[in-house]
Amino acid sequence: MENKVKLTKLANCAGCGAKVGAGVLAKLLEGIKVRSDPNLLVGFDKSDDASVYKVSDELALVQTVDFFPPIADDPYTFGAIAATNALSDVYAMGGEPKLALNIMAVPKDLPKEAVHQILRGGYDKAYEAGAIITGGHSILDDEPKYGLAVTGFVHPDKVLTNSGAKDGDVLLLTKPIGIGILTTAAKADLVPKETMSFAFKLMTTLNKSARDAMVKYRVHSCTDVTGFALLGHSCEMAQGSDVEIHLNVDDIDLIEESLEFARMGILPEGMYRNRSFAEAYVDSGEIELAKQDMLYDPQTSGGLLIAVHPDDADALFEELKGVVPSAQKIGTVKKYSGGARIYLH
Repeated sequence: MENKVKLTKLANCAGCGAKVGAGVLAKLLEGIKVRSDPNLLVGFDKSDDASVYKVSDELALVQTVDFFPPIADDPYTFGAIAATNALSDVYAMGGEPKLALNIMAVPKDLPKEAVHQILRGGYDKAYEAGAIITGGHSILDDEPKYGLAVTGFVHPDKVLTNSGAKDGDVLLLTKPIGIGILTTAAKADLVPKETMSFAFKLMTTLNKSARDAMVKYRVHSCTDVTGFALLGHSCEMAQGSDVEIHLNVDDIDLIEESLEFARMGILPEGMYRNRSFAEAYVDSGEIELAKQDMLYDPQTSGGLLIAVHPDDADALFEELKGVVPSAQKIGTVKKYSGGARIYLH
């Protein structure tokens, strides 16, 4: 039966563009003490993608939660994107998702079939990831929202964080940039159907293959590029690792249609929040403003940003080429010299 529900019309923000800005979030968490526990390997004080708790010398739990308003009108597609995005945090820590719980908010008049399709999209992606959805919680809300709380497994000695990058590392990225701009333009019916199909395919591609490839190499740091954009997440990596990051903008896969919209000034609200947070730490050089805007564009279910030992970079890059949407070698990590944390070239 043809879907008559236009989910994006029921939401004020779309996907990861609805995230609270990084700067605001930091202030909200200020003063909240993390309890001391020698088995807590990664807590929320690290601004990382997930928490990690050591259970034994061979096993640590990776836990995360992620949900957001619709970024697609089709309920099944929305569910699949939301689940893919939530699972990504576990992959970014080097882990494997195992268990998940649904988190859902639904308007009381949303058709049951639409709710069913959202859940089915989530279940299908969890199954593809090798995880099991075992239950969840739902509430009534004027605005629909969906996501997952995910638990994964990782070896305690092989946890990847966003604060382990080292001088000399090469930076790799696994998906193109520009999803937030595309979905913003789509709200005004400016995006051709085939372009949105491309965007939905990107957002429903698990970062599983990227994770499976990178754990074979000397990867020092990893994060997934989502709501805080490439520059926001790069800034967190640079600050957490006490390094500076140099990005070669011409080597970054910027979605062509998104760049055209950026030049027209069609930009999501989240882009301005991300710029406000990160631009004080960024030396933009002579880079075109529209390209800068794309680097501040909030991504929904984006790729992995990987800092890998220079001697392993080429081998990992070649392996990624065959298994991720867009393998890119986008920059390098250098010792912090004071001043900016990110340099655009």
